[in-house]
Amino acid sequence: MTSEKLDRRVKYTKKVLKESLVEILEKKNIDKITIKEICEKADINRSTFYTHYYDQYDLLHQIENEVIQGINEHLDNYYFKSNRELESYETLKGIFDYIVENSKVCKVLLGENGIIELQKKILMIVQEQIIRKWQKETSLNNETAEYLLLFSVNGSIGIVQKWIQSGMKKPSDEIAKMILTVTSKGLSAYI
Repeated sequence: MTSEKLDRRVKYTKKVLKESLVEILEKKNIDKITIKEICEKADINRSTFYTHYYDQYDLLHQIENEVIQGINEHLDNYYFKSNRELESYETLKGIFDYIVENSKVCKVLLGENGIIELQKKILMIVQEQIIRKWQKETSLNNETAEYLLLFSVNGSIGIVQKWIQSGMKKPSDEIAKMILTVTSKGLSAYI
């Protein structure tokens, strides 16, 4: 068998296992899911599962890493400064477009009943990137930057969770504008 054909089979197997776990996660918590259940859903035998993953938590961890990598790619140029408003908007819209494109997995992992650890990881990634950029561009000290960032990011997570929970009916550009407006002008922009 050629390595190209083998690579395609491995990719397919991993894809089916990930999709199966996400589908089961829509109904059950990870600690209630068995390898047998995942394999039955994926129509793959247990030995094949164990060829690629240690257990269901390892599989979930791989899915989380893919989501983090996708979001991280969009955060590389993230700014919260008014003179970079268009750049901030485009970056946020890119993140929300990523969530829409990967809505099934993001709904499970980032929604109201999502994986808290993943939400915290994403929060930490955002914090590290934005604090570095704020400190380069402003005279904010580290402690103040962290407070402001926690306020902005936690509020943003709440908006994103509500957006996901409501079926992502509002377009991603509208959610990006809302977050940027509240972040830069506060609630008074809407009241």
